[in-house]
Amino acid sequence: MAVPRNRLSNARKNSKRAHHAKKPKSTGSCPRCGLSKLPHMICQACGAYGDRIVIKKEE
Repeated sequence: MAVPRNRLSNARKNSKRAHHAKKPKSTGSCPRCGLSKLPHMICQACGAYGDRIVIKKEE
């Protein structure tokens, strides 16, 4: 197993992890109803994926 030569200080250790923070999920808008949805997912409001209806929703 690899063994580190010298101990990293807390400041150096934490600065290496500065870019590990979680990023917010990107959302887009549904082309049919305009509500926000995750990309590449079926819209929960109208059931559309792109330009076609995949799940028929009762209104």
